Amino acid sequence: MNYYLNKAKDEDKIDSLKEAFGKMLPILAGEKKGITVSVVTVILNAGLTLLGPLIIGHVIDTSIKNGDMKGVLMYSGVLLVVFAAAFVSNYIQMRAMGAVAQRMLWKLRNDVFVKLMELPLAFFNQNKSGDLISRINSDTEKLNQFFSQGLMRFIGTFFIVSGAGIFILVINWKLALASLAPAFGMVIFTQVIAPFAKKRTKNSLVTNAALTSEVQESMANFKVVLAFNRRDYFVQKFAESNQKNFKAAMSAGIANELYTPVFEWAANLGLLLVLGYGIYLISAGSLALGVLVSFVLYVTRFYDPLRETARMWSTFQIAMAAWDRISEILHLKSDLEILESTEKKNGKGVIAFEKVFFAYPDGDVVLKDANFIFEKGKTYALVGPTGGGKTTTASLIARLYDPTSGTILLDGKDIRSYMPEERSQRIGFILQEPFLFSGTVRENIAYGNSRYSGDSISNLEHDIKASALDELLVRFDGGLDAKIGNYSSLSLGQRQLIAFIRAVLRKPDILILDEAPANIDTITEKLLEAVLEKLPKETTKVIIAHRLNTIENADGIFFVNGGEITEAGSMEHAVEMLLHHKRKS
Repeated sequence: MNYYLNKAKDEDKIDSLKEAFGKMLPILAGEKKGITVSVVTVILNAGLTLLGPLIIGHVIDTSIKNGDMKGVLMYSGVLLVVFAAAFVSNYIQMRAMGAVAQRMLWKLRNDVFVKLMELPLAFFNQNKSGDLISRINSDTEKLNQFFSQGLMRFIGTFFIVSGAGIFILVINWKLALASLAPAFGMVIFTQVIAPFAKKRTKNSLVTNAALTSEVQESMANFKVVLAFNRRDYFVQKFAESNQKNFKAAMSAGIANELYTPVFEWAANLGLLLVLGYGIYLISAGSLALGVLVSFVLYVTRFYDPLRETARMWSTFQIAMAAWDRISEILHLKSDLEILESTEKKNGKGVIAFEKVFFAYPDGDVVLKDANFIFEKGKTYALVGPTGGGKTTTASLIARLYDPTSGTILLDGKDIRSYMPEERSQRIGFILQEPFLFSGTVRENIAYGNSRYSGDSISNLEHDIKASALDELLVRFDGGLDAKIGNYSSLSLGQRQLIAFIRAVLRKPDILILDEAPANIDTITEKLLEAVLEKLPKETTKVIIAHRLNTIENADGIFFVNGGEITEAGSMEHAVEMLLHHKRKS
């Protein structure tokens, strides 16, 4: 299955405001109370904001016109109360929506990470980790900024603009049409420029993610950079990514900033039309001064939120583009589906390949019509040249991938019918470069083993001694309680030891060793061999080896190359096949 991100065919399609909100609102599920408080206070604030011009116009045409200072003071007090109430409602709204946005950010990041954990290995092979980190950290933060600062402003803008529009139409519809004429031009401009702005905004996020990936890759491989003295190469690569990000950010910034001057011009033009036409109506005796002042204030109330929206439009566009990138992950589904339990076939093999074909996405076929059976309690070796398909075969046994066609049987049942927990308990996989978490040796060994969860962690020491693994722990200062920081604190051999102990304690039906002893000294390797001999007799061992001395006692040797898996028979025949391949290449 193709899991490449940033390949959506409709990525340049602009959503309407309604469609965009409709897509993003589901992530606020469960926040009904906070959103209700925010919306109510926004509506209240909008109503109070619209009440001011009406009071001011009334005061001018009554109290000020008649010299009634008592009325002026009284209405001034009313305005003070109105403005104070508007301040309080705005503060409550900001507190409520800020809390909603933070909970949304926590939930969204959690949902994205959980989704990533559900996806198969193929997904991570096809996408850069830096891009995924950017989606979890940066893109979710862009959404948080919009919901905490922008969403209620958009809602408030809707009510204020709608209310102001209704008021000016009621006051004088001819004057209203003159004042609203520039607004229609703003709508047309927005429809034309929005696709252009969104495309450049999304491209800016993509290049920013690429820059993060470049930094992450450089830092992760800095030892190689130093070893080959190629700082200049990585500096150049970073400069190229930084330049692309700079150009994309500049393009997005220019596209989004086009709204502000156009909206400012439209607002000023609308005000100019009102003043010109209003003064004419006053001179004609068909309009009172107070009404004109109220009208001017309402026009200001109408255009000011739109100007604020123009300044915030880039935040909205970035949020939309960020949500597109996040929802791309949330809508993915693993192709490693669990089938309904199948009937168990007769046979003595613990693992069997039946006409198995496999190819990576956009790649050549790695395995072609593979057929073999591994019996319980025996040791099998997979040998062959680098890139021949040994690790791929082991990955299929562990169901890190599914075959393109054919069937893999685990203990006589289709491996796809096993739940992940049962499958991982029955199949142990010691990788050539194992991954460890920050913490202690104890925590890393107990990782993923239900026997050592909660209070039963005390069982660990007993099982280590019973399995003769305690001699391996002397390689660590502090034993089980030795601290593990970053990888520089442990050698590759020590990391492999921990992974080895972790896998052996699970007592799996199948134990796969992908060149596991490659970075371990000879004495420790002998200890590991002794430990392997103490595994249950039913345990089947699958060894991927480049050093032939590690497989001399194997019950079966398979030569893997060119998509074919051939039983080599004896050690001597395996050596002949390897030498023949080298002569041909």
